[in-house]
Amino acid sequence: MLFRYIDQSEKVLKIEQERTEMELKFLKSQINPHVLFNNLNTIYSYAIEKPDKAPDLILRLSDNLKHVLYESNTEKVNLDKEIQFIDNYIAFHKIRTEGVKQINYQTSTDNNLYEIAPLLLITIIENAFKHSVFNSVIDINIKAEQNKLTCICENHYNEKLIKSTDAIGLDNLKKRLDLLYKNKYELNINNTSTFRVSLVVNINYI
Repeated sequence: MLFRYIDQSEKVLKIEQERTEMELKFLKSQINPHVLFNNLNTIYSYAIEKPDKAPDLILRLSDNLKHVLYESNTEKVNLDKEIQFIDNYIAFHKIRTEGVKQINYQTSTDNNLYEIAPLLLITIIENAFKHSVFNSVIDINIKAEQNKLTCICENHYNEKLIKSTDAIGLDNLKKRLDLLYKNKYELNINNTSTFRVSLVVNINYI
């Protein structure tokens, strides 16, 4: 009976692990593909108006596609690589919103060996751009120190747009955090005067 119980427990554990892995893959696949099309449109515009800057944009897009398609297929990635992915993403948005939105973006870390689950922060950052209004400021601050990662995004938003838009992206993020960092994170969302998302995650290094 003991051996049967152990065998059954191992089967249940394996099924649960496979379910978790499938759910994580599904949640990662939900990252909005419209970002790719926006970036391609930006490159197209620059290829016509500022062709000397187009090669750098193509390289940035290539790096991000590589990160999403290959490097993010692991449980953890180096935090520096994830931040480079975000750097490229924000670079495109600075071009697309030039003269319309002010972007304040800062990053800092006390250790370049930190690891994090891939594509975890992009939902928060994409949400800030998606719901920010014209002639406004977007503040993005990512800091890693003493084995804690803090990501804070704040932007002015259209209240009607927020209410009429579903929160699939943030729900997706919460599910991934519960699966990967259960009891090891704090996620706070405040939408009083501005829309502010604050995420604190306990992280480790290699």
